[in-house]
Amino acid sequence: MSLFVLQMAWRDSRGSRRRLALYLSAMVLGVAALVAIQGFGENLEYTVDAEAKTLLGADFSLESDRPFPDPIEAIIDSLGGAQSRRVSFASMALFPKNDRTRLATVRATEGGYPFYGEVVTRPREAVDIYRENGSALVDGTLLKQFGAEVGDSIQIGRRSYRIEGELVKMPRESSIVSSISPRVYIPQSELDTTLLGRGSRAEYEVYFKFDDGRDVEAMEEKLDPTLDEYDVGSDTVEEAAGNWREGLGNLYRFLSLVGFVALLLGSLGVASAVHVYVRRRIESIAVLRCLGAAGGQTFQIYLVQAAVLGLIGAVVGSAIGIGIQMLVPSLLADFLPVPVEFFLSWRAILMGLGIGVGVTLLFALWPLLEVRGVSPMRALRANVEPTTGGWRDPLRWAVVGAIATGVIGFAILQAPTWQVGLGYAGSLVVVFGLLAGVAWAIVRGVQRYFPSGWAYPWRQGLANLYRPQNQTMVLMLSLGLGTFLITTLFLVQQTLIEQIRVTGGEEGRPNLVLWDVQPDQLSGVDSLLRANELPVMEKTPIVTMSLSSVKGRTIDELRADSTFDMTFAHTREYRVTYRSETSPSETLIEGTMPDSVQGDPLRTGEPVSVSIEAEIANEELNVAMGDTLTFDVQGVPVTTVISSIREVDWQRIGTNFFVVFPPGVLERAPQIYAVLSRAPNEDVSASVQSNLVQAYPNVSAIDLSLVLSTFDQLFQKLSFVIRFMALFSIATGLIVLISAVVVSRSERAQESVLLKTLGASRSTVFQITAIEYLFLGAFAALTGLVLSVGATWALATFVFEGPFVPDFFAVAGAFVIVTALTVGIGLLNSRGVYDRPPMDVLRAAEV
Repeated sequence: MSLFVLQMAWRDSRGSRRRLALYLSAMVLGVAALVAIQGFGENLEYTVDAEAKTLLGADFSLESDRPFPDPIEAIIDSLGGAQSRRVSFASMALFPKNDRTRLATVRATEGGYPFYGEVVTRPREAVDIYRENGSALVDGTLLKQFGAEVGDSIQIGRRSYRIEGELVKMPRESSIVSSISPRVYIPQSELDTTLLGRGSRAEYEVYFKFDDGRDVEAMEEKLDPTLDEYDVGSDTVEEAAGNWREGLGNLYRFLSLVGFVALLLGSLGVASAVHVYVRRRIESIAVLRCLGAAGGQTFQIYLVQAAVLGLIGAVVGSAIGIGIQMLVPSLLADFLPVPVEFFLSWRAILMGLGIGVGVTLLFALWPLLEVRGVSPMRALRANVEPTTGGWRDPLRWAVVGAIATGVIGFAILQAPTWQVGLGYAGSLVVVFGLLAGVAWAIVRGVQRYFPSGWAYPWRQGLANLYRPQNQTMVLMLSLGLGTFLITTLFLVQQTLIEQIRVTGGEEGRPNLVLWDVQPDQLSGVDSLLRANELPVMEKTPIVTMSLSSVKGRTIDELRADSTFDMTFAHTREYRVTYRSETSPSETLIEGTMPDSVQGDPLRTGEPVSVSIEAEIANEELNVAMGDTLTFDVQGVPVTTVISSIREVDWQRIGTNFFVVFPPGVLERAPQIYAVLSRAPNEDVSASVQSNLVQAYPNVSAIDLSLVLSTFDQLFQKLSFVIRFMALFSIATGLIVLISAVVVSRSERAQESVLLKTLGASRSTVFQITAIEYLFLGAFAALTGLVLSVGATWALATFVFEGPFVPDFFAVAGAFVIVTALTVGIGLLNSRGVYDRPPMDVLRAAEV
């Protein structure tokens, strides 16, 4: 590139640098989002690697859903090292201070766990003395909810504990987990063991710390066959870190897509701005051609300007991104297991600089191709248009290919796999294509079906949508996509919350579930509910069992077969019931429900007909009608034949089961009951739960109104983070709007002078401008909202597998806001156009 090109690029930009700076802002936010999220992701990966042991709290752990059998206890003894045990289960927590209850996760601990990481309590010394004093550490969210304080008491089962301290932070647990299921830590030696009786669900864990530097991964591999035999899980530091890394990696990859979209919107703004800028500089280009500059040289001059524009935008965006990177960890603090350490990510900065410049050049190339076809005759005759061969120009196809390759490459870079990356790119193409198609249809439709009977300001405002150098396409793309992103995120949140509200709050549905009711407690629980004028809507028996064979092959044979795809459904613990009819949440899709069984099939060994849920049958166990399953019912083998397949609506509150037995088989098996009722309000529900936990401490109560409020809080936190990042897209779209208005001021000045000459008043010009932006904002908002409603429906139906519950008030509000913003910004940036003297326009003075 010659010195002449560089000098001319500098000189030619002198009169337009303020305008170029405005074009620049469209790119800055996209680069800022990219650098912030990529930098945060690198900080996150480093923190997870550095704090890997904190994420497990130990070097090695074993977990089981039942007490460890003797062979596993022998392995635990042989492993040595420092050991700590923990039993975790759900139980009702009662605060005698105000006689209120809440279902909580109780962790009964023994030993020095966690071995790594810091436990934060208030007061600080509480973590060191609660085991010695036989007291409790209670999650801060639970204390705040019930107005309890350190020194008060909390009752778990039949045991009462002094609240020794408020639990602020525990390794391996994030704040958001505590809001869903608050924790109560107690000494294992002080546990009411009746809470771990028949039918209860608990997780038994033992944690190890080794000081001899042993290879834990090799040790786990050696132990795996024995652990699998007894259905005991294991975890190492690397596995725990990998699980967090995978989950959090998906989080920041998703946020990266938000930055990616913002960057594409900024690119559209640059392309539009460069297009208008080149159109305004055609006379200057023609003069350069008259002075001997070749078409290639003039192209290089404006390419240099675009490159510098992209570089400055990338540098400024990277600086802003670094500042935002420092803010992101505080926004996500509730969702992270450890505090994320901030440091400059040079990889993210270099990526931002490279992609910022590269994307700017790619999207600027298309309008810059027009520069090559500017004829010297344009300096003498204004009606000589540039000629570059149109779509017959091979360079245009090369530019299209380069843009497509760049977008696909960047999408793949941001995605976990290349297939997903192609999906990202394809989805963007679909959304952009639909928005572009609507914009094209609007322009063609207005031209073809122009409403000639409308008042003049409305006709003129509508005609501006297809005037020369109109911005209909770019504004539809930018504003429509921004509206689509923000509204989709909001509607998904609202749909999920509304699904829970409809499920648990609909008139006649149960909203109070009592779990782990023993058979000898059933009549007492029934009487307690009726004494409080609550209905007993359902009493369902539940029997615990496991699979011992599938289609004649034992689980051990299947486990030993390396070609067989073993799933969790083969080894899980099943909780089944017995009845001969479907529940309101079930649909029979094949066969008939089994009738009551006569005789004693447990003694005779005759196969029993059962009904199985469709998804676990087809996708997990790979069984069909007529296949056999053998269950181990508390040590007694029961052979069953599949006689029906049911589809279960798991979103509906009720007792839903994978397997249903007929009456006459399991009545004598050890079992518990689930009792469903409905409380008219929270006060009655709280009173019943308080009476229940004092009379039957092993029974757990799930208040669906509390579940709803908890999920509401969760979605509010999560949606705030997502909306904050998605605002980059809508903000970029607004900057593109401002840029589009500013770069078209000269055309508007000419129109204004012509209208003034023809006698139009200031108010008429004002109305025309307002109407034009009203149409632009309304069309963009409506298109984005229609796409958003469609996307939300697809997510609700295929991802969340629940009914689509749209919030049309939110949709209407979004339509009004986007339209009003478009009109307001359009009028703000068009101010003063009417006041331009006619001679300024006639002399082609720049606005």
